Amino acid sequence: MTAEPDPRPEPVPLPGSPEPSGGGRPRVTCRMCGRPLRDRQARLWGLGVECRERLALRAAPAPGRWEVEQEALPGL
Repeated sequence: MTAEPDPRPEPVPLPGSPEPSGGGRPRVTCRMCGRPLRDRQARLWGLGVECRERLALRAAPAPGRWEVEQEALPGL
């Protein structure tokens, strides 16, 4: 049994695009620590899970909502 050649043409890169380097996805690293990012969410944020958790701890908590006692507006 012989293998038939693939009938699809070989993909051609767009003019001005960089040369592919070994195939696969390009390496994406965390903007804070420089470690490689592995999951989709981390790639979208540009931050690893641990660095996103650290940033969440640094961020100020959302202010609570308190009822304010005030007099009714005149004329209502």
